[in-house]
Amino acid sequence: VQLQASGGGLVQPGGSLRLSCAASGSIFSDMGWYRQAPGKQRELVASITRGGYTNYADSVKGRFAISRDAKNTVYLQMNSLKPEDTAVYYCNVVSIIAQVAYWGRGTQVTVSS
Repeated sequence: VQLQASGGGLVQPGGSLRLSCAASGSIFSDMGWYRQAPGKQRELVASITRGGYTNYADSVKGRFAISRDAKNTVYLQMNSLKPEDTAVYYCNVVSIIAQVAYWGRGTQVTVSS
């Protein structure tokens, strides 16, 4: 399984970013994004099932949107970004075949003026 994430960067408060993570090498059930801020534990940001059911952390509801396409790419559209959204964002996918979860390398998102 290979995961290639992209889309992080520096953005001002109130701005937007779109993360993407292309997964290959298996068939995937759940796909999602986690984040880890300095000194904090990694936390779930959003997830999406193969059937399209989505789940969001309370802190991002109404601002972030997760989606996936038929080519096993998962996206995270992040709007109205806040400084507290600053973290390293990791994509996570679950292989139906291997019944194992895989992590992407992580992409830095910094929200600062």
